Amino acid sequence: MTPLTQTPAWKALEAHHQTVRDLHLRDLFAQDPARGRDLAIEAAGLYLDYSKNRITRETLPLLTGLARERGLRERIDAMFRGDRINVTEGRAVLHTALRAPRGTVMEVEGHDVVPGVHEVLDRMAAFARGIRDGSRKGFTGKAIRTVVNIGIGGSDLGPAMACEALRAYADRNLQFRFVSNVDATDFREATRDLDPATTLFIVASKTFTTQETMANAQSARTWCLDALGDPAAIASHFVAVSTDAAKVAAFGIDTANMFGFWDWVGGRYSLESAIGLSTMIAIGPEQYREYLDGFHAMDEHFRTAPFERNLPVVMGLLGLWYADFFGARTVAVLPYDHYLRRFPAYLQQLVMESNGKSVTLEGRRVDYATSPVWWGEPGTNGQHSFYQLIHQGTQLIPCDFIAFARTLNPLGSHHAMLLSNVLAQTEALAFGKPAEAVAAEGTPAWLVPHRTFEGNRPSNVLLAQRLTPGLLGSLVALYEHVVFTQGALWDLNPFDQWGVELGKELSRRILPELEAASEPDLAHDSSTNELIRRLRSAGQ
Repeated sequence: MTPLTQTPAWKALEAHHQTVRDLHLRDLFAQDPARGRDLAIEAAGLYLDYSKNRITRETLPLLTGLARERGLRERIDAMFRGDRINVTEGRAVLHTALRAPRGTVMEVEGHDVVPGVHEVLDRMAAFARGIRDGSRKGFTGKAIRTVVNIGIGGSDLGPAMACEALRAYADRNLQFRFVSNVDATDFREATRDLDPATTLFIVASKTFTTQETMANAQSARTWCLDALGDPAAIASHFVAVSTDAAKVAAFGIDTANMFGFWDWVGGRYSLESAIGLSTMIAIGPEQYREYLDGFHAMDEHFRTAPFERNLPVVMGLLGLWYADFFGARTVAVLPYDHYLRRFPAYLQQLVMESNGKSVTLEGRRVDYATSPVWWGEPGTNGQHSFYQLIHQGTQLIPCDFIAFARTLNPLGSHHAMLLSNVLAQTEALAFGKPAEAVAAEGTPAWLVPHRTFEGNRPSNVLLAQRLTPGLLGSLVALYEHVVFTQGALWDLNPFDQWGVELGKELSRRILPELEAASEPDLAHDSSTNELIRRLRSAGQ
C-alpha cells in the first residue's frame, strides 16, 4: 500500500489546507447562511452539528476521498464479516455481534457466533433477575444489596461508566461499586461500610490471571471468609466473568456462575459482553436489551450509510483533519449531563489504547500524527476549570459537546441554564470577540488584549432528546466506530495493546525484589536499582 502521506488524496488535502487554514469561522458563517442547517447529520437518536469546524464545503468531499482511497469501506466490511483484522494477534474483531438481535447471522471462521452471544445474555438475565427480585440470596440467607465489580481497564471503565450513566434507570434498592486499582485504598474504601452477608463480587478477568484484578479478588475472598467463616460462602458471594473454568473453580466460584466471552472481543470493546453484568443487574434485562439495540442501530448506520452522511466516519475524518493538518494534540469531550461524568475517562482507554500506535499494520514507522490525547469533564464544571485554556490558550483543542433536550431530573430552570451554557460555549469558541468589539465597549486600551477572544476554535455538538439506555448504546458505538475509522485511515491496528505489556513484565520481575527477605541481586538501571533499595529500606 502506498504510504499515507504519498497518496493523491493526502496531497490534495495538504493543498486544500493551505487555502483554508487562515479562514475564520466568522467569515465562513457570514458567507454561507445555510451552513448551520446543512452541515449536520442525524442517525440512531443523535444529531451531529459539525458546522463549527474549520472546513469549507470542499473539505468533507476531500476527506471522504481519502477514506475511499485508503479502503475504509473494505475495512468496515471485513470487520462485520468476521475477518481476522486484528493481525498482530490473529483474531477477528466482532464486538458488533454482542449487540446483534437474536436471529442475526454473524460468522467467525464459518461459525455463527450470535446464538452463543444470546445464550450468555439469557444466563446473565436469569442471574440478574434473581439478584433484583431477591430470590438469589447470600450464604446466610440475606438478599444481596451491593454488587462490587472487580476488574481493570475495559473490565472496569466500561461498566463503571455505564452504571453511572444509567443510574436514573437503576434499581435504587441496590448499590454498585467498582474496584480496579491495586492500591489497597481502593478496595478498603469500596468495602469499608459493606456487610459481607449482602455483598456480591463480580470478578472480571478473561484469563483469571490479571495481576491487579486477582490481587483485589483474593483480598475480597479473605474479607468475605473473615466474616462468614465457611469457604462454601464463596460460591454464594462471587461470580466470574472469565473463560478459564479451572482457575475460576480453584478460586471457589461455582462455574455455573461463570459468564464467558470470546477471543474476538477485545477488552475495551467488551462493554456489552458479560463484562456488562453489573449494568444488567442495575437496569434489568429488558432495559439492557434497549441498551444493546442502541449499539446495533449505530452499527447498522456505520455499516450502510454513505460516508458523507455517516456520523462515525465524519467525526473520525474531522479528528484526522485536526491531528494531521492543524497539529492538534488533544481533544476535549464535554458532556453536559452529570450522569456522563465518567464518559471521558471511558473514552480515554477506548481511543488512546486503540490508536496510540506509531507503526502501521505492516510494522513501518508512521511519518504522521496518530491519536491525540483525549480528556474532559462534564459541563458546567469544566467551564470553571480548564475552559480558559481552550478559549485563550496557545493550543488548538477541538471539542465534542454532548447535550440533551430533556433532563432526567427536572428542577426549576436548571436544565435551561445548562443548555444555555453549552450553546454559549460553542458560539464563543467559534466566533470569539475581536479587539475592536472589546474596545467599543469602553474597555481601556491596556486591557483590550486580555479580554479579546480570537475564536476560530472548532467544535462538534452532539444533541439527543434524552439520555436513555438505547441512546447510551448509540453514543458508545459512535465513538467505537470513530476509533475504527481513524485507525483504518492511519493504517493502524486499533485492537491490540502491546504498549502495556512491557510495564507488566517488568513489574512481575520487580515485585519479588521488593518483597524478598534478604537483599536481592539487582540488575536494573542505576536509577531503578537505587529506588528499589530506598523503598526496601523505608518499608522495613
